[in-house]
Amino acid sequence: MTTISNSGTVRCAGRTITRPEVEDFLYAEADILDHWDYDGWLTLFEPGARYEIPTTDHRPGWSPHETGSFVDDDWDLLRARVKRLKSRKAHAENPHSRTHRLVSNVRLSEDTADSFRVAAAFVVHRARDGHFDAYVGWYDHLLVPTDDGLRFRLRRSVLGHESLAAGARLSFIL
Repeated sequence: MTTISNSGTVRCAGRTITRPEVEDFLYAEADILDHWDYDGWLTLFEPGARYEIPTTDHRPGWSPHETGSFVDDDWDLLRARVKRLKSRKAHAENPHSRTHRLVSNVRLSEDTADSFRVAAAFVVHRARDGHFDAYVGWYDHLLVPTDDGLRFRLRRSVLGHESLAAGARLSFIL
């Protein structure tokens, strides 16, 4: 189990990363996603990164690769997802949903010499086809500092829901 930093900083790759720096990164990502700028979103990942959304029965310590997941994208699938969402072939998102994201309770923790963990709470409001839904949960990300800023090595969204409503679709980026 990782330890949450009480100081709001972590040392990684020879530099100090602050919570405000990570918060700015997460807020910028939320804005990019709410504006459906998927090319911009993809630049927030390092090559080889993963994007995961475990199922709602996921428990800490379980591997989403072995127990099931809503999304389990390696780098190639992540790029294919972005390409599809930008095309007219994404029928479930044509026209696309309107979303509004809130990110809070950001915490940093040490991981390895070149990466660190970020935990944060989220609420994503989604309006589509006359329906309004709220998705709540927490992020469990692995970030790496680069010369171009922070990048995702792993972007994981864990839903806090006991289950999703019948017919619910995660056809957008959570």
